[in-house]
Amino acid sequence: MAGLRRRGAGPSSGSAGDKDVVLGERCGDLDLRNDSDIPEVPPSTDSTPEILKKALSGLSSRWKNWWIRGILTLAMISLFFLIIYLGSFMLMLLVLSIQVKCFHEIITIGYRVYHSYELPWFRSLSWYFLLCVNYFFYGETVADYFATFVQRREQLQFLIRYHRFISFTLYLTGFCMFVLSLVKRHYRLQFYMFAWTHVTLLITVTQSHLVIQNLFEGMIWFLVPISSVICNDITAYIFGFFFGRTPLIKKTINMYPFQIHSIALSTFASLIGPFGGFFASGFKRAFKIKDFADTIPGHGGIMDRFDCQYLMATFVHVYITSFIRGPNPSKLLQQLLVLQPEQQLNVYKTLKSHLIEKGILQPSLRG
Repeated sequence: MAGLRRRGAGPSSGSAGDKDVVLGERCGDLDLRNDSDIPEVPPSTDSTPEILKKALSGLSSRWKNWWIRGILTLAMISLFFLIIYLGSFMLMLLVLSIQVKCFHEIITIGYRVYHSYELPWFRSLSWYFLLCVNYFFYGETVADYFATFVQRREQLQFLIRYHRFISFTLYLTGFCMFVLSLVKRHYRLQFYMFAWTHVTLLITVTQSHLVIQNLFEGMIWFLVPISSVICNDITAYIFGFFFGRTPLIKKTINMYPFQIHSIALSTFASLIGPFGGFFASGFKRAFKIKDFADTIPGHGGIMDRFDCQYLMATFVHVYITSFIRGPNPSKLLQQLLVLQPEQQLNVYKTLKSHLIEKGILQPSLRG
């Protein structure tokens, strides 16, 4: 079959034809590969600063990694405290930056594993879809939490009212561009990467959006879950380094309401949260890589540090919507304001009658 394909290309097809043949054969063989046949991703380079390498040169590799991880962990925690001090807006920018970097790390693995650098438009399309999904989610956040601000500006009213239609149109544009970019012999590889991009968006963008949603519910719903995962990771590493296993049991009595919530969050962070890390480890082993990237010396890529955080953020969002948060008055008011005057009057009369029946309002003296 390979010989027939080469002969079919013809001598006049040149190097471009040979490239198509080779890439087509590679795409056709992907479904027949087992895990041992997956092409290896080039190993990450050592990004440890030279000053640390010299300072720790006399230590064994085990203790050298211990000190590198420890120093960088303290640096990251200090930076996190500084960003918390700067306020919610900076935390949102931090979440967005982490999301973009995690997306870049995962999508780069796909490019390398499937050798898809030759595909037309695909790198640009991947980032275009990232922008589209972020536009949708951040627009939803603005509509939910800044309804009063939006009502004062006509341009924003238009964008918010037709936000989902605009978002769909943007995504549909990218979808059509993908279809137009399909090239004979590359079809299967292109659909592999299309699926890879969308799964990556699901993992990074959707869950980082939930982190921001948790932040808007109150800073404590942002800090406690993240701190729980950080503490769980650090203690697991320390106990694993010195003792090998970590049997930890915590019992609390005379608790405040949020302490009860903290037990639920910490239990998830300790028992279920690590499965995000196990999932990421399985993903990396499938493609024979140690880390997603070498962004942080001793720690790997940003995704290596946030694999559990994304799963934790999803749980916290579900927990808040199920047990904590009630109806959103701002969102309800926004929906009322776009109704027709007759509909608004009907809502007003219905609400007034309900409040009178409850005894909250006194009935009018006029007949």
